[in-house]
Amino acid sequence: MRVAIVLTEGFADWECALLMATARAELGVDLLVASPGGTVVTSMGGLHITPHLPAKTLAPAEFDGLVLCGGTIWETAAAPDLSHTIRAFHTADRVVAAICGATLALAASGILNGADHTGNSAGSLAAVPGYEGQSHYRDQPQAVRSGRLVTAAGTAPVSFAAEVFRALSLGSEALDAYLALYAEEHRLT
Repeated sequence: MRVAIVLTEGFADWECALLMATARAELGVDLLVASPGGTVVTSMGGLHITPHLPAKTLAPAEFDGLVLCGGTIWETAAAPDLSHTIRAFHTADRVVAAICGATLALAASGILNGADHTGNSAGSLAAVPGYEGQSHYRDQPQAVRSGRLVTAAGTAPVSFAAEVFRALSLGSEALDAYLALYAEEHRLT
């Protein structure tokens, strides 16, 4: 199993951290980090990440999934245009997942127009040129999985990780129990 994670300048450290650590340490997934241009990126928290490869070189034949991490760049003119790569992975029936602002990249690619999805808000997605998926938007705090497509608000990194693993056919009762440990603090008493 091989998954590409795209990190951009200003990526949100917490949004893919559990996903990445669990995939690599617990599930033995070969995880490769890509960035636009293949250059070092710095997270919101100040982590400097040296990617394995540039995002433009990602090919669906070499990966089982593509994950886009959220962050501040996605709402700016500096956001990378990954539409070609996103559509290629989606067309090849690979897992495509995005959290937080990175869902805007999925909206721009057109793949949210016909599939259930969520994000930070319906309004933020509606502002994306070409987005016509309003009737498929699900306003909920947990990640949404629609086949091999996974989306989440930035406040849902645990359910995002869980749904990505399910989409990759890596789900199990043991994994659900493991991820539930991280969600326990959100349970109302």
